[in-house]
Amino acid sequence: MNKPELLAPAGTPSAALAALESGADAVYAGLSRFNARERGENFTPDAMGKIIEHFHRHGKKVYVTFNTLLKEEELSAAFEQLALLNSLQPDALLVQDLGVIRMAREYFPKLNLHSSTQMGFHNSAGLAVAEKLGVSRVVLERQVTMEELALIKKKTKLELEVFIHGALCCSLSGACYFSSYLGGYSGNRGKCKQPCRRRYFSGKGNGFFFSPQDLCAIELIPELRRIGVASLKIEGRLRQTDYVTAAVSAYRMLLDTPDEEFAKAIPEARRILSGVGGRRWSHGFYSSASSKSLIRPDALGSAGKLCGSVEAVAENGFGFTASTRLFIGDRIRIQPENGDEGPALTMTKFFVENMPATRVSPGQRVFVCCDKAVPPRGQVFKLGGNLADYSKALAALPEKRTALDLDIKLSAQEISVAPAALPAVLWKKELSLAPAKSRAAEAEQIAEEFKASDSTLWCAGVIRAEVEKGLFLPASELKQLRREAWEFFKQELIPAMVADNGSAEMEKFRREYAKLTGLPIAEKREETAALRSKGEEPANRKSFRSASVFEFDSLSREVILPEFMPEGKLGTLEKAVKRAVDSGIRRFRVTSLYGVELLKNYPQLTVTFSVPLPIANSQAVLMAQELGATRALAHIELDRESCTAMRAKSVLELELYRLGRPALLVTRAEIPVEGDVRDARNNSFVVRFDSKSNLTRIYPKKVHSIPRLPGFHDFFDLTMAHWRAEETDSFNFDRELP
Repeated sequence: MNKPELLAPAGTPSAALAALESGADAVYAGLSRFNARERGENFTPDAMGKIIEHFHRHGKKVYVTFNTLLKEEELSAAFEQLALLNSLQPDALLVQDLGVIRMAREYFPKLNLHSSTQMGFHNSAGLAVAEKLGVSRVVLERQVTMEELALIKKKTKLELEVFIHGALCCSLSGACYFSSYLGGYSGNRGKCKQPCRRRYFSGKGNGFFFSPQDLCAIELIPELRRIGVASLKIEGRLRQTDYVTAAVSAYRMLLDTPDEEFAKAIPEARRILSGVGGRRWSHGFYSSASSKSLIRPDALGSAGKLCGSVEAVAENGFGFTASTRLFIGDRIRIQPENGDEGPALTMTKFFVENMPATRVSPGQRVFVCCDKAVPPRGQVFKLGGNLADYSKALAALPEKRTALDLDIKLSAQEISVAPAALPAVLWKKELSLAPAKSRAAEAEQIAEEFKASDSTLWCAGVIRAEVEKGLFLPASELKQLRREAWEFFKQELIPAMVADNGSAEMEKFRREYAKLTGLPIAEKREETAALRSKGEEPANRKSFRSASVFEFDSLSREVILPEFMPEGKLGTLEKAVKRAVDSGIRRFRVTSLYGVELLKNYPQLTVTFSVPLPIANSQAVLMAQELGATRALAHIELDRESCTAMRAKSVLELELYRLGRPALLVTRAEIPVEGDVRDARNNSFVVRFDSKSNLTRIYPKKVHSIPRLPGFHDFFDLTMAHWRAEETDSFNFDRELP
């Protein structure tokens, strides 16, 4: 029976300990910057080092999230953090930005890389590209169905990781600009304000049209095991320890249950999971039936158990009538009527019927003391109960040990062990080993034994062993040799002698980055216009006509590959690509990395990496060049200064998305509204369902329009816009992207 890794969220060190205590095989966590949950508490470098050390001593793993897009101005700071993480030695880094992948590969090759779901890999062609990038595991797009997952697994050697529990994003991962459009707080940079959870208004009524139910895949575990998924991931780095404990405990029990007894364990798993707040459960996007019922427009987007509505607000708190039991220490959130994210707090002091109390029963009026602004008439949701106190356990965490790489040589006459960084500090011992009659000593056996260290300062790093063939080395003698060698290094070395702080790599990066210069500004700026089927550009424009690979005509000079192509339809797309090439098309626009694989057999093509495939910095440009791109569109979320800074270092020609209606959200979920919608702030949008792709897209009502920038070619997207639109918006172009 395949038993996948159980991977838990750790938004705090306490949550990491709760996950370990409850049976997780690994956790994923982030530092305060460059991770997709920057709004959370996250980890200090010291705390991260201690958690990594603690988990490794228990034979468990820690993956660090480094999965946001970087602006050009942030590359140096991001590189410093990469150097820090390299010294902390997590088991892997989760990454989104192609620039981060390049920096890690080029300067810190020992870092193991996992591609975040934000990279949007969703078919086997994409996984072939992921393998070329050097990642060892892919966190698949959450909108891949179970049937597609099984097909993909048969065509890749990479480890696959999938989500099994927690909140769901409505949009395809990495392709959502909704939050960024409404205020510059990009979900691709860890700052999502969750506009999909808001109430929206249409001509046919109002509701929470883009707020999906939560994922709960307990019934799907046997099938995921049969498919051979490597890791099952629980969402929730913004959640508290009670949620982590419950979710990990439930899924740990299920994973340890044989298939023949699995059905009997499901009710107990449901009981455990029901103890913490959440939205209604679903199978997410794992089936088409679930996708159709995923959105409940009548359900408020807040997670948790409804326990009342705010009836009175004062300077020092608020009052409501409880509909369920509440206790001191419970976590609650007060949700505004419009669905915006309301304040969350822990109830540390409250009054019941004007008397101090520690609990409140259903039907009693309670006044909660707090210093936060509470929305009048907001609904009160219970997020969790009393949290376990991990303060003593956190204080007792061991300091991070320094990894020591060792080179071992074993012959019949001698064993020698030396640190890879300091080969002169050599420990050796004379031996007299006899030939083996059955089991001869193997390099893997020697290396595995030397991984054990009882030092408080040292742990084993990379162990390389050269062993003379056919020797007999008793296990007891090998253990003794290992003890003597480690004791020698404990006496002869201090961590400062071998610690790698990344200074050499930093100097190399600074030197090479300083030499990196952008291409000279082209004498002639080129225009490309993407047109809808049978669309005509104005007579006074002379642009390269661009169209969908499925809809090009004799006037088209370029075709655009779709941003999402299910595994079962890859063959159809490959035929369309061949038709385009055979018809004379030599320019292709790649909107998702899987397109690189589809075009690999056509070396004569001009390839542009285009929206929504994000190219946000010069290191990403270098990676795009390596993957075969000859041009790249600057990431549409970027501000003017960030675009200009990237252009100064770009080795490829760059384009600017100058006019059009970019899709702010793309989903396979069935959205219960179409046409014009608006939010409570009168921001207007257009919802369109595309029957050919079975995708729904949300567009801004206003047309994105920005001025020319020196050194950029122009891209005009006329598939949903007109040249002379009256209502326009500049997105983030004229404001700094935080």
